[in-house]
Amino acid sequence: MLPSAPDTTVGRLLLVGEPDASPQICVASSIGELGREAWNACFRDEVEGYDYLLAVEQAGIAGFEWHYIALFEHGRMIAAMPSFVTDYELETTVDVISSRRAAQRIRRYFPKFLVLKLACLGSPCTETGVPGFHPTVPAARRPELLALLLAGFERFADSQGCSLRAAKDIPQTQGPSFRHILSDAGFAATPGLPTAWLDVDFASIDEYLQRLSAGTRKDMRRKLKSEQHIRTEIRTDLTDVMPRVMTLYAETRNRSDWQFEMLTEGYFAGVLANMRGHALCYLYYAGETLLAANLLVHRQGSLIDKFFCMDAEQGRRYNLYFLSWFNNLRYCLKHGIARYQSGQAYYENKLRLGSRLTANTMYFKHRNVAAQRLLRLLAPLLSMGDATKEAGREG
Repeated sequence: MLPSAPDTTVGRLLLVGEPDASPQICVASSIGELGREAWNACFRDEVEGYDYLLAVEQAGIAGFEWHYIALFEHGRMIAAMPSFVTDYELETTVDVISSRRAAQRIRRYFPKFLVLKLACLGSPCTETGVPGFHPTVPAARRPELLALLLAGFERFADSQGCSLRAAKDIPQTQGPSFRHILSDAGFAATPGLPTAWLDVDFASIDEYLQRLSAGTRKDMRRKLKSEQHIRTEIRTDLTDVMPRVMTLYAETRNRSDWQFEMLTEGYFAGVLANMRGHALCYLYYAGETLLAANLLVHRQGSLIDKFFCMDAEQGRRYNLYFLSWFNNLRYCLKHGIARYQSGQAYYENKLRLGSRLTANTMYFKHRNVAAQRLLRLLAPLLSMGDATKEAGREG
């Protein structure tokens, strides 16, 4: 059972109870109400910290409301998670394209068909969903605080009329405590897309290539010959090329089977502006034609490939996906970055290039008991399927 929680406050940073009460629950409608220092203290090891989430919040991404669940004790934030509210189309994660298309056709006549108001812990724009704790909080106390955080989130979801609530992309590395707390609260689990990552524990690209299979190594050396035809730029401002970048983004998104949020110019510009010194974009040109863009963020020794978009025909011709992979590894080597995280989906090439996978789990709960039983039965259909069998990204 979830612990009881005081009335949850939504909107500006208002706390419930006496200032010394322990702990207090808050739901902020902007991360700015919580503050950079307080947020980053709880998420010290996260690349996608305060500045990234603020860029997401300010990007004007349609269909999402951003909220932040926090616990305060003696005036200090001791635990937190981002969250969002949206109208969720249940077929979004169905691993059968024909089923998704059928639902979309029906929705032309019945707009709310298989659409539920969703409150979700995590963010659609982060790689995983993890709770943050102030460094003074001992490990033994964190499950208790996590349960209180979940209780506050559940009360908030009720206040927003959200029949469906979820926790997105909880990584296996969170351990059993998260799973048990969510399970005890009635949440059902279904596999999500795993995270692909590579330890940069080699001194050079040649050393890295020697670790690959002979066939892959030969293929990569052949593909890398395309570099002689490609000009690259590292940018932290995309103003002059933003229309072309957004065209490439839209084309790439439309080729993907998995679609949730629609990123905006404000997202790309905001991430680069907010995370100065920790964000960059590689641009790939053939002559004067921009063929691909790769948004990257880094912090605390990790580089995350946030989005790679390219012209499909010309990108394949010049092997731009593979050129971007090796450019990103060179960036890690140059800047002493020990981990390259290439994100979720399109795993075949990532595994071939030496990546490992960390499992992520989606948790969901409907406040109607009968509907929750039905969702549990449908869980295998709502999962992401065997993502490792997908074709490589634009490869």
